[in-house]
Amino acid sequence: MTETNSQSPVSYKRDVLFLSLSGIFLTSLVLGNVIGTTKFVTIFSVELSSWMQSIVPELVRDDGTYTMSVPVGVIAYPFTFLATDLISELYGRKKAQLVVWVGFWMNVFMLFLMSVNHWLPNTGGVSGGLQLFEGVYEFMIGNTIASMVAYLVAQTVDVRLFHFWKELTNGKHLWLRNNASTTISQLVDSTAILTILFVAGNLGKEVDTIGKLIILILNSYLFKFFFALFDTPLCYLGVKIFQNFEEDPSAHSLYDSE
Repeated sequence: MTETNSQSPVSYKRDVLFLSLSGIFLTSLVLGNVIGTTKFVTIFSVELSSWMQSIVPELVRDDGTYTMSVPVGVIAYPFTFLATDLISELYGRKKAQLVVWVGFWMNVFMLFLMSVNHWLPNTGGVSGGLQLFEGVYEFMIGNTIASMVAYLVAQTVDVRLFHFWKELTNGKHLWLRNNASTTISQLVDSTAILTILFVAGNLGKEVDTIGKLIILILNSYLFKFFFALFDTPLCYLGVKIFQNFEEDPSAHSLYDSE
């Protein structure tokens, strides 16, 4: 009885951590799908010197200026990979894959709720933002369906590659599996979702050629790629802080538990 009680605080904190990481994952996923391509933002714009212009393809620059422009949904999405990498490291592949599937069905649930609200008749004179709602709904439907397809493939690739590298290195070199899994899976995600949105006509009238689509894919992927490099120290820090709550059944630990 005493042993059970002494384990309860650790078990509780482990559950809190798992739910918190899952919450970050689901919030980022749903927010990214809702706002999606409703707005494109400029991350930075830089004038290229003559020698840089010779190595930067014309496809991704306007004369001598390179501008990284990405849809606002992309800014939320990299946090999903950070969350799943931490869940993969601390809780194992099965729980990480479980969160991926939960995220998929939460998107289905969101689509159902939004569609019901769209189908129900409007109460005239009361609704304060009917056009806003319908505009968000129109964009969200295309974004979410495209995202669900791309997301399920990309996140599954991320989880499986993460554990492939983890098994191969016997739990060492977190930087390798973190970057090798995320950079590849995010290329899959960027290519899949933007291609689907392009075919569906959900990227705006100006994106009317394959060349412009490739620019968006490259910009989106470059943003995610640099974020993946940035989240590596965050992943190390998270695993270090929460190592005492690890329950990965593979028994490959980056740090020895104290």
